[in-house]
Amino acid sequence: MSNIYIEKAEEAILHTYNRYPIVFDHGEGVHLYDVDGKEYLDFAAGIAVQSLGYHHREYTQALKDQIDKLTHISNLYYTVPMMEAAEKVVKASGMKKVFFTNSGTEAIEGALKAAKKYAYERDGKADHEIIAMHHSFHGRSIGALSVTGNEKYQIPFRPLLPGIRFAQYNHLESVKEQITEKTCAIIMETVQGEGGVYPATEQFLKGVKALCEENDILLILDEIQCGMGRTGYMFAWQEYGVEPDIMTCAKAIGCGVPVGAFVLGNKAAEASLKAGDHGTTYGGNPFVCAAVSKVFDLYEKEHILENVRTVGAYLEEKLNDLVEQYDFLKERRGKGMIQGLEVTGRSVGEIVNHALEQGLILITAGSNVLRFVPPLVITKADVDEMTEKLKASF
Repeated sequence: MSNIYIEKAEEAILHTYNRYPIVFDHGEGVHLYDVDGKEYLDFAAGIAVQSLGYHHREYTQALKDQIDKLTHISNLYYTVPMMEAAEKVVKASGMKKVFFTNSGTEAIEGALKAAKKYAYERDGKADHEIIAMHHSFHGRSIGALSVTGNEKYQIPFRPLLPGIRFAQYNHLESVKEQITEKTCAIIMETVQGEGGVYPATEQFLKGVKALCEENDILLILDEIQCGMGRTGYMFAWQEYGVEPDIMTCAKAIGCGVPVGAFVLGNKAAEASLKAGDHGTTYGGNPFVCAAVSKVFDLYEKEHILENVRTVGAYLEEKLNDLVEQYDFLKERRGKGMIQGLEVTGRSVGEIVNHALEQGLILITAGSNVLRFVPPLVITKADVDEMTEKLKASF
């Protein structure tokens, strides 16, 4: 059955993904099922999206209820779901204002525009520069691609956005070297995901924040993958005590619907984007905002952060054990439920394929890292099952 669907898909869909030969049909909890009925333990969560797992009854009921009311009305008017979602994002972050987008990439675009507008309001000039990090990943649109520190994604689409300088992640001196009188923002992931699962060190993040304050530069933290509870804090930067001027989020903020956001602190909110500077047709529509609002409710009701801290520590322990057992596993990196195993002398792609045969879904990060970003509702028993399946894959 799956081969028939795959053939039809390849006839009609632009081939920009090398998809695995699986056709998924439905999910339940932390498991997915393909059209042939095979069960898979999911430790990828749709690339860190499905934090509540699949077919969560309260979540899906909230979407059904909103469909019966209103799915879209444009940003020319107010809606209750947008107000409720915005209020909960601001409360959870402690920041000032939020703008809802359709994706993480669009959140990055909005953050870049806000930073440029802040600098323009400050000095009336429009030639400002942005510092980004090597090995970062921020999205595929031209602006987001411009601050993505990986040439293989960039080369075919040059020239990109001008005025972008790159520094080394977790290397404060390299950031200092890139600062000029034109610098308006520094953008970085609090935990680098696609680049290999590298958390920022406390010294580095606090050092970058200090540089920003000294030079009136805005700090943009990309929490699209590492935010929304994945590290055991609602937003990863909260563990460090370093509040950004602008934060981007998406993925798990909607747990399956296409929604993102950029959130502004006091300084950026008061002196950057004004009426007419930015917009979106679908962003923040009542359907996706009903999802966002319910996600925050369920995180609190089901103690998601507490589960991440408890089960995340157990996941770290199990992954550390694997590093001790297998010579080709170099090290474990990560926080909570965003973890990576660096592999040497073995193909991570082959391991992922063998894992699928065992009924385990994993993804990679970079060219040599196995990435673990499961639903945040997993249990210790799920970690044990994953470990056994992974050993069989090895």
